[in-house]
This record gives sequence, structure tokens and C-alpha cells, in this order.
Amino acid sequence: MVSTTRGHVRKVGKALRTKASPGEYLAFLSIKYEVDPDEFFHALVSAEEKQKATCGNLSIECRGKTGTRVTFLIQMDSKVVAQFPISEDFLLQQGSPIKDFTKTDMIRRHLDKKNARSHSHLIRDLRSGMRQVNLKARVLEIPRPKLVFTRFGNYASVANALIADETGTVRLCLWNEQIDSIAIGDTIQVQNARMSTFRGERQLNIGKNGTVSSVKDINAQLIEVQSR
Repeated sequence: MVSTTRGHVRKVGKALRTKASPGEYLAFLSIKYEVDPDEFFHALVSAEEKQKATCGNLSIECRGKTGTRVTFLIQMDSKVVAQFPISEDFLLQQGSPIKDFTKTDMIRRHLDKKNARSHSHLIRDLRSGMRQVNLKARVLEIPRPKLVFTRFGNYASVANALIADETGTVRLCLWNEQIDSIAIGDTIQVQNARMSTFRGERQLNIGKNGTVSSVKDINAQLIEVQSR
């Protein structure tokens, strides 16, 4: 656990050094973890004075001072989010120093990517060649998996499930453990899939960056669709 945490902190520290300023990085964290930037700033100031503070789901701890720089450890559910130094001058600023950075180009690009990921597609609008497809659908059918020999020189199980929303149906290609992760009748969330056509039939493919997961709370807007 310690080595993993340290590794994560090193990655965060490296990422911070590539940012324009600590203020911009704090704005990035504020958006990523959905905390109010003003409350986030006041929590940092409070942590410097009282050693610890909370803001939303984030816990903030002052780890010490070196000269005019204060090092903070930020965690969520006991997992390290970031650890980095902030100048005392920044903490003494008036107004909304973090909110001021939420309008920078870097933050706008992050918001654009976040909005693109959160946008949910409808099955009727899917076209071959589309990437970063996100949708919520219901599983109608999971055929018996087939064992195939892949181009990587190994065997794998594959099944083309049939999923549906209120606008239509489409096949979802599932591999290995993905097949057992969902069941007929489940409402699932598909993220970052790509659309293709295989043997004249539309098909969603989940690459290494995509995910499929069962949603426990069935969306009330998802209507029952019978397999054709």
C-alpha cells in the first residue's frame, strides 16, 4: 500500500510541475473532485492553521512548512489524491484565487473532455467509425461464448450480446471476464466504446480504454425492448 501511494504521489508531483501554476492545478482538482473552489481554498487555509480540514469528500492535511512553502496532503476515502507545496503568498490572497484559474485554457480543455465522456449516445444515432461512445442500455441477450484464436496467439472467449435502449438495439462484443460481468436483464453503462460493422451488422467494441458495468438502479427512462 505504501509503495503504491508513493508512486501515485510521484506521478501527481510530476503532473503538477507541468502545470502553469499551483492555482491552476488546484482549480483542476476542484473540478475533478467536484468541490467548490472557494470552499477548497478556505479548507487549505484552515488546514494550514489547524493541521487538518475537510472539503466535500476530500480531507486535507498540512504536512509541514519549508521556508515560505506549505506542503499539503489531499486524500479521498484514505486514498492519496495529491501531495504538493503551495506558497504562503497564495494562501494569503483575497477573493477567489482558485476560481480565477477555472477559466484558463487548460481547465476548459479538461471540461471539454469531461463533457465529451459524460455525453450519453442513443443507439439510433450510432454510426460505423464512431469512437468514445457512451451509452446506457439493457441487456436482452448473451449468446453462448465462442472460443477463438486471436491475432495475439492466444485463445479467448467472445460473445456478441444484444443490448437495447428506447431507440433500438445493437450488438456489444464482450471478451473473457466481460461476459460474466453482466447478465440478461441488467441495465449497463458502456464507456469509451467504438462503433463498427461486422458482417453487415452494427457492433460496439470495447477496447483497452473502454469499460462496461452493470447499473444497479435501472434508469426509469429506459423502456422495455424485446429482441427482434
